[in-house]
Amino acid sequence: MLNTADLPDTIAIFPLPGALLLPRTRLPLHVFEPRYLAMLEDVMKTPHRLIGMIQPHTEDDSTLHGIGCAGRLTQFSETEDGRYMITLAGVSRFQMLEEIDGFTPYRRAKVEWSAYEEDLQTEAQEDPALDRPHFLGLLRRYFSEQELQTDWDELADAGDEMLIDALSMLCPFHPEDKQALLEAFDLPERRRILIALIEFSLRGGDDEERIRQ
Repeated sequence: MLNTADLPDTIAIFPLPGALLLPRTRLPLHVFEPRYLAMLEDVMKTPHRLIGMIQPHTEDDSTLHGIGCAGRLTQFSETEDGRYMITLAGVSRFQMLEEIDGFTPYRRAKVEWSAYEEDLQTEAQEDPALDRPHFLGLLRRYFSEQELQTDWDELADAGDEMLIDALSMLCPFHPEDKQALLEAFDLPERRRILIALIEFSLRGGDDEERIRQ
């Protein structure tokens, strides 16, 4: 198993609002901007192949949140017009210490991993307090209201971590709410935030009442 000492002190970062990556999950991305194509070319030359996904505070990406999640580039394919379809496998969350000025067209940062040692565990986490019937019933109401489709049999059979984290990534929450899910201390806390966000939406909550951690 990896430990935090195996991870690099500096990584490429990819600010993308609303794109949530969590440890032991997979995030597909469509990359086409020249600066990020350059980032992929450089990352593929490194032994770790890590990219740090992070939420910007503003639409112009001028300021970033302090916590992100790094994913290992595990799959990529190139289209005929030079774009990439890639998949990141979530490795660990990180604290961003500072951005690094340099000559690359993409952004890089010094990061710290020590607060997230447990992210590197290979076994999926469990949530003993998860009330599946209640949770899935709430989810059905939310999916109906949002006009979302899913395989309910697959959701019912999913492990606790896969169920909670997949929904955290896929549900159309505000970027600030995605950040709260990312920063949750453990799986039960993420589940509590996820339920709060779903209930908030079902009550007709608006952007003036964002749920923040």
